[in-house]
Amino acid sequence: METAIPTVNRIRRPLSTNFTAVSVSALGFRKSPTFFTRASVAVEDKTKTKTKTAVIRIGTRGSPLALAQAHETREKLIASHPELAEEGAIQIVIIKTTGDKILSQPLADIGGKGLFTKEIDEALINSHIDIAVHSMKDVPTYLPEKTILPCNLPREDVRDAFICLTASSIAELPAGSIVGTASLRRKSQLLNRYPSLKVVENFRGNVQTRLRKLNEGMVQATLLALAGLKRLSMTETVTCVLSIDDMLPAVAQGAIGIACRSDDEKMATYLASLNHEDTRLAISCERAFLEKLEGSCRTPIAGYASRDEDGNCLFKALVASPEGTQVLETSRKGAYAYDVMIKMGVDAGEELLSRAGPGFFNR
Repeated sequence: METAIPTVNRIRRPLSTNFTAVSVSALGFRKSPTFFTRASVAVEDKTKTKTKTAVIRIGTRGSPLALAQAHETREKLIASHPELAEEGAIQIVIIKTTGDKILSQPLADIGGKGLFTKEIDEALINSHIDIAVHSMKDVPTYLPEKTILPCNLPREDVRDAFICLTASSIAELPAGSIVGTASLRRKSQLLNRYPSLKVVENFRGNVQTRLRKLNEGMVQATLLALAGLKRLSMTETVTCVLSIDDMLPAVAQGAIGIACRSDDEKMATYLASLNHEDTRLAISCERAFLEKLEGSCRTPIAGYASRDEDGNCLFKALVASPEGTQVLETSRKGAYAYDVMIKMGVDAGEELLSRAGPGFFNR
């Protein structure tokens, strides 16, 4: 089912598209002015001459959402280590990735999600930065040599949001309506339930760009991760929130991961103080499933591990054909413990591989 947000009337209201690189509206944090001051500092860090060498250099992409995640990391570091509050102790380094530069092609055609992390990982390995902040759903199941990812911050809401100017739910969209998404996972699940809709696949760009395209009428609706909208304080754009049963999230959706060099004990100690173990275990389960499937951007895959009311782990997973004509689902339940949850993810992957049969993942 779809959960409406009743406090705001979102039907037929134009979305704000006044977004620039360093303005308040660009970052979408109208409700949190203190963030904008910090975000401006993030951009200024590239041009200011520091009188003090930074203790921690945080590497990140330059999108408003990526900067929000980097600042969340910075705030948590300062909260746990007050000495890092000194001016210049933490520097944010913006790194443009190949995935950011090439927006005219689907991700699968240019090499997959690793393109959003490769340049940042290289900067980390070459000691140009000390830690790297990633959206975990962009991180390949393998990590580059000489790096570790010992920290996950507390996970945000994993659900997807439906955004539309003319309908209050997906079910209300007329047949033939065009929905924009860059995600095969969203496309396949959407078409499986609503085969009369049309989907534009290469609907790429940051959150602000996608909302601008929607506002300009390129599509009638779009689906975005609710976690990103919350981190950008942009939930006023949401028409309704999709339930887990209606739209199973991507592996690691809503989670932030922080990497460092494997031989950097100082950074590993800092990151250990930030790690949220429940999130780390859930992400480990989901990524074990993804690794078993050898999933890529060409395959619609979804997986979500969570604690149930009894404190156990409930893992739900699916694979689908790109057009949604075939969706295979499974679930597992067991103790909320690392070894058990890894086995659950692997077992679920093996089951779906067997049920899918040869050729399913090579379409």
